[in-house]
Amino acid sequence: MNAATPTSLPFALVPVALADRSYDILIGSGLIAWQASWAGLPAASTAVIVSNTTVAPLHAARVREALQSHYRRVLCVELPDGEVHKDWQTLNLIFDHLLANACDRKTVLVALGGGVIGDMTGFAAACYMRGVPFVQVPTTLLAQVDSSVGGKTAVNHPLGKNMIGAFYQPVRVICDLDTLDTLPPRELAAGLAEVIKYGPIADGGFLDWIEVNLDALLARDKAALAHAVRRSCEIKAEVVGGDERESGRRAILNFGHTFGHAIEAGMGYGAWLHGEAVGCGMVMAADLSARLGLMPAAFVSRLRHICERAGLPVRAPRLDATHNVERYLELMQVDKKAEDGQIRFVVIDAMGSARMQAAPEALVRQVIEAACA
Repeated sequence: MNAATPTSLPFALVPVALADRSYDILIGSGLIAWQASWAGLPAASTAVIVSNTTVAPLHAARVREALQSHYRRVLCVELPDGEVHKDWQTLNLIFDHLLANACDRKTVLVALGGGVIGDMTGFAAACYMRGVPFVQVPTTLLAQVDSSVGGKTAVNHPLGKNMIGAFYQPVRVICDLDTLDTLPPRELAAGLAEVIKYGPIADGGFLDWIEVNLDALLARDKAALAHAVRRSCEIKAEVVGGDERESGRRAILNFGHTFGHAIEAGMGYGAWLHGEAVGCGMVMAADLSARLGLMPAAFVSRLRHICERAGLPVRAPRLDATHNVERYLELMQVDKKAEDGQIRFVVIDAMGSARMQAAPEALVRQVIEAACA
């Protein structure tokens, strides 16, 4: 990346150190059109852009133009948009396209879209001919700060979110901040949930910064977004570098996700955006932390207020008219962090410090009942 940067705003290169699977995260404006963004990718005759019917009309032409300097054939497959389509049927559309166009095992896939596209493209890359390289070009804030980094790929199952997947790292992540200009406000707020998450689990000073700069982030100030994306990626890269397959510390990145995934599955995928469910789930996890005696009540109030300011829901939905708590508990039993039938939660034990632990069911019930009141 020696060429002059394409932007006067802060440009960042964040490395993800994973031995022979290491790669860089590029963060800045104008990166899709910057030829250096695409230099040094695996050699191949074909690149395939995987996008959806919403994102492709906005950005695919510029990605295709950039790739044509590096690959003889540049193809594009458009998938239906939305979390509801993150399933086997949609995944097979990618395989159908690759096979119909005689794509070989050197073909490079390019995930152009949000978290759903990134997860499905990565999973397809892990499976096709037992593994082909792929590049993440995340176009949502949530994908830029979270799902595009770390190699977790998956599709949903009706009984649980992201239950069928693989750890498979991209060869590069290109976060072009200009793609956030077309992001709907609701999607921007959903992405802020994953930005906010990094403060309580790893960097209390970052949460202070978010609190001060939240209005600038909501206004899409590029300098503020650049810092938020860079710091989020730095934290995630450090965690993933030490625990690629989530056998230990990486689980802290799921703060709020145990409750959040239950909300998504219980309401039906797509009813709430992933970040909305995580935002509400973080408030619930903060409440659990307080009920366990790990954090003061003031922390819960503070996090709830920050999430509200970001435009995130902080009251949980009822998933069942008569047995709501039982429905939450049932869905959380199939969470990936559950062990031997015991639900485990990411809790905050000090500002900037998180851990995984089980909690007494009575306290979990109290959290759910209070959140749904």
